[in-house]
Amino acid sequence: MRFIIIFLVFVLGAVSGYAQKEKKRVRQGNSEYDEGNFQEAEKEYRKALMEKPGYNKGTFNLGDAMYEQENYEESNKLFSEVVERSTDASQKAAAYYNIGNTFMKENKFQESVDAYKNSLRLNPDDANAKYNLEYARKKLKEQQQQQQNQDQNQDQDKKDQDKKDQDKKDQKNKDKQDQDKKDQQDKDKENQDKKDQNKDDQKKDQQEKQQPQQISKKDAQRMLDALKNDEKKTLQKLQKQKAKAAKGSKSDIDW
Repeated sequence: MRFIIIFLVFVLGAVSGYAQKEKKRVRQGNSEYDEGNFQEAEKEYRKALMEKPGYNKGTFNLGDAMYEQENYEESNKLFSEVVERSTDASQKAAAYYNIGNTFMKENKFQESVDAYKNSLRLNPDDANAKYNLEYARKKLKEQQQQQQNQDQNQDQDKKDQDKKDQDKKDQKNKDKQDQDKKDQQDKDKENQDKKDQNKDDQKKDQQEKQQPQQISKKDAQRMLDALKNDEKKTLQKLQKQKAKAAKGSKSDIDW
């Protein structure tokens, strides 16, 4: 990128005591600027503007001093003031050129391209402006390509993240469905177990009803003794009846 333009104040002939103070301040500022003392140059340019507010040469060179101190925003503002106030085509062209330079430093390549174009409209033969315009266009194209790649990467990242989120959501739904299914199976098994238990209980009750009543060994012995006593009494009764019959019968023999 070509060097920034600075306006110099030349004095023809001897400097009289009536020389304007703002021009003297600008010359002193230019000397400091040439020595690389940009802060001192700034002070002198500001003094010149205090002597004559709106002095375009003082404003222009103050913009240069601010540029060298990397205060590009303030520099741009000062050059823009020159563009608005100046009626000199060459001065306005130089101001647009320097505005383009400030935008270049801030990586605002589209604005830089526009500024260089404005400079060339006023001064079509400026080789430096032509060179910087092409350089700014190249940087703008690179910036646009980089932004496009960045946007594509962001879109892809968003798609990937959306897919991850959807997969996570699907997995969560699947886990819930599996858990619901397991819970239902557990519930069904529990209900079936209850049904089976009820059937077993009913079957057991039915079997208990069908089985004969169990008696104790002692009761069984009593029943056996009672049967024996009954049989003994019956036998005695039969014997008595037989004896009685024998006693009462007559002999059929004829003596």
